[in-house]
Amino acid sequence: MRPIQEIFPLLQTPKKIFITTHHKPDGDAIGSMLALYHYLVKKGHSVTPVTPSELPDFLMWMPGVRQLVNYEAEPDTAKAALQEADYIFGLDFNDFSRTKHLTELLHEAKQPKILIDHHLMPADTWTYGISVPEKSSTCEMVYDLIILANDNQLIDRDIAECIYTGTLTDTGSFRFPVTTPYTHRMVADLMDKGLQHSKVHELVYDSWSVKRMHFLGYVLLEKMEIFPQYKAGIICLSKKDIRLFDINSGDIEGLVNYPLSIGNIRFSTLITERSDEVKLSFRSKGDFDVSSFARQYFNGGGHFNASGGRTTQSFTDTVTSFKQILSDIHPR
Repeated sequence: MRPIQEIFPLLQTPKKIFITTHHKPDGDAIGSMLALYHYLVKKGHSVTPVTPSELPDFLMWMPGVRQLVNYEAEPDTAKAALQEADYIFGLDFNDFSRTKHLTELLHEAKQPKILIDHHLMPADTWTYGISVPEKSSTCEMVYDLIILANDNQLIDRDIAECIYTGTLTDTGSFRFPVTTPYTHRMVADLMDKGLQHSKVHELVYDSWSVKRMHFLGYVLLEKMEIFPQYKAGIICLSKKDIRLFDINSGDIEGLVNYPLSIGNIRFSTLITERSDEVKLSFRSKGDFDVSSFARQYFNGGGHFNASGGRTTQSFTDTVTSFKQILSDIHPR
């Protein structure tokens, strides 16, 4: 993978650019995509941002969201944009398999592929890119890219809101250890450019539906188990649980963090049954490496304190296996 700075001369004239991110995109995925979209459009490029699947409701307010193409809903539009593109950008993922439906298409694409990501162990499939696991978010890295290109003056309120949204969500409102002094200086710069941080926070965190609030109460009362001997908590959600409240995937966002709010809990897991697999999300405090845990047991990976995995085992078998692993490793 060659340094990302080498793309700057290639983008001096208008190009057709395809941007995508991981399946079931979160705030950092959509924020980084849209921030890069707005920036590249300002530079004169024709840009198509494609999500592998739908995005959660709490992100539907974001500037430029109507420009997103959902591959599941508009596969022909997405495929045409990919075929016509001069360059392909991948944001907030580092292995094509994370895009699910787009995996094979990306492998087959002959155009140069450019990575901007902060997850560990990028695949050897990228032409240009930057991968910095220590960064708070991919949104922070898009900000870095704009600064590196000497285009700070192009950051307007729309770009600022997109960058802030992904940084806000991926840092847990700036409380996770990945939040650095540089992260706060970046936010100060975004505020100087018109960002209204309290507005974005309200749109992301204070716009729940009543059914989502009821769902949260049900989850915490009925579906959360605490294992004080392991300093661990687990939330298990079957397809039936999710159908019971008629919620979408975005309503599950952030549930994995709740057990960590309990005193002395250092390791939290969310197990969610989906139509074709079981997804696991892991969070930790301190020195328990959930990225290694995810890679070792659940075909996953991510960050030291935040990662994910998946399995094709049944939901019931996954829960049983996880509890056995938990008793074997005795996380502290």
